[in-house]
Amino acid sequence: MKRIYDMLVIGGGPGGYTAALYAARAGLSVAVLEKLSAGGQMALTDTVDNYPGFPEGIDGFSLGENMQLQAERFGAETVLTEVLELDLSPAEKAVRTSDGMFWGKTVVFATGASPRPLGLPNEDFFTGRGLHYCAACDGMRYKGKTVAVIGGGDSAVADALSLARIAEKVIIVHRRDTLRATKVYHQTLLDAPNVEFRWNSEVAELLGQGKLAGIKLKHVQTGEESELDLDGVFVSIGREPATALAKGQLELDERDYIVAGENTATSLPGVYAVGDVRTKALRQIVTAVSDGAYAAHEAEHYLAGQ
Repeated sequence: MKRIYDMLVIGGGPGGYTAALYAARAGLSVAVLEKLSAGGQMALTDTVDNYPGFPEGIDGFSLGENMQLQAERFGAETVLTEVLELDLSPAEKAVRTSDGMFWGKTVVFATGASPRPLGLPNEDFFTGRGLHYCAACDGMRYKGKTVAVIGGGDSAVADALSLARIAEKVIIVHRRDTLRATKVYHQTLLDAPNVEFRWNSEVAELLGQGKLAGIKLKHVQTGEESELDLDGVFVSIGREPATALAKGQLELDERDYIVAGENTATSLPGVYAVGDVRTKALRQIVTAVSDGAYAAHEAEHYLAGQ
């Protein structure tokens, strides 16, 4: 029997489950379509210290599970399935999954974005064991220690400046001989007494046994190799939004993020984008949660007008 939900949420991260929670509490029928488990990228974080309400911090996996249980308490459904194809233009939006068809009057994109990896063989092993992709999330654990930031764009420089206030020393590793970041950052970094640079260098190897202990660098011009002893490494070479399903249907920006403002509305009526997948200045758990609440609010108004 064909069931049409008031809202289909694609992705079970903090933005997705907040949208589901707010929509379900408003009396809407909601299904969250998630291919793995609750939490998204958040679930990979050992300790979340910057989400309000947890003075001792909480691991990302538990926080994701709690968000799922809270949304389900008010009637939201979770379906573990992979979304394969979408048709977002009709009033009844069709979603084909690995477990069959779903239909929704509104759709919330909460598919997130993944940090671009270095592409090294043991990268997965060291992730969370000294190798990180979010300075705002994991920087505090390196207070008074030595860390490296890999990258030279705005996000890498912002991470380096943030870490410079915490760590004893920050080493920026960049494969070019100048930063790609906005010029306003350059002098600030050059003036920082605890920031060093390794120009024309790329990471050739991650070093350590059970935990990351350093990196091997390769000079991109001479091929000369050197090693750095480090307590932690932060990779900041870009992110990849999960927007393959949206291409050709929703407006995307030049970096393939879904174009949506603070009200989360996309280029199609009844379709919303929340969290890391949408165009925004700050991608954090707390901003994804805010997006989810706004999307549910907008969906309510949209359905009331149908």
